[in-house]
Amino acid sequence: MSTTPPTASGPGAAGAARTRARRHSARVPYALLLPALLGLAFLVLPLAGLLVRAPWSSLPSQLSSTEVWEALRLSLICATAATALSLLVGVPLAWLLARTDFPGRRFVRALVTLPLVLPPVVGGVALLLVLGRNGIVGRWLDAAFGITLPFHTSGVVLAEAFVAMPFLVISVEGALRAADPRYEEAAATLGASRLTAFRRVTLPLIAPGIAAGAVLAWARALGEFGATITFAGNFPGQTQTMPLAVYLAMESDPEAAIALSLVLLAVSITVLAGLRDRWMSSP
Repeated sequence: MSTTPPTASGPGAAGAARTRARRHSARVPYALLLPALLGLAFLVLPLAGLLVRAPWSSLPSQLSSTEVWEALRLSLICATAATALSLLVGVPLAWLLARTDFPGRRFVRALVTLPLVLPPVVGGVALLLVLGRNGIVGRWLDAAFGITLPFHTSGVVLAEAFVAMPFLVISVEGALRAADPRYEEAAATLGASRLTAFRRVTLPLIAPGIAAGAVLAWARALGEFGATITFAGNFPGQTQTMPLAVYLAMESDPEAAIALSLVLLAVSITVLAGLRDRWMSSP
């Protein structure tokens, strides 16, 4: 009995050819490999150095000090309040940019995203000129209501909301553009008002985008430094958040600064882990 040698035809051979083609296309060119590894090392080595140089033996005592817990408590409170403020005004702003057409919409979107590229210290100066005691609006607030925002805890919240809100607006606007507006139109044909359709139909559809934007805004507010120190100052127990405490500790106690940095690093990793399904999944 004679046997026929296997040929390179048939579905199996075609599948093997596609696999080889994918492997070939996935090979990294050597000309790109070295700069890619250098870029990765540039991003990873500083974080690794932070872990290597951390005072692990004295870390519990460093983190149990009253100053650290006060700064952490204030940071958590202010970041949460800034995120709530961003949600309150940022979600309607995102809906306006995504679902309505008005003159100057692109300009408004550019203004909304400007704090993403604006140096935070410039944002702090701008807030001071507008909401300071002698500012355009701050002068009126002080004279009419006796409200002083700079160098106060409320100033920390406003500074953090200023730099964090664009992250929320961009995320929610993207979710609104991805959501099918026909569901809202169907709710309107059934007699629902626009507010009811937004509350009962739109919000559940974009809830993941709102959650992701809120987490990003909270993390950005927690790590804010430039606008906070410019607009609110650095007063322990009142405006000194964790980043400001790290900055102050670097001058007198580097080990305490490393310990505080580890706390912020842990928060950042937690945020990335929470958003892995949205931005870190592979196709």
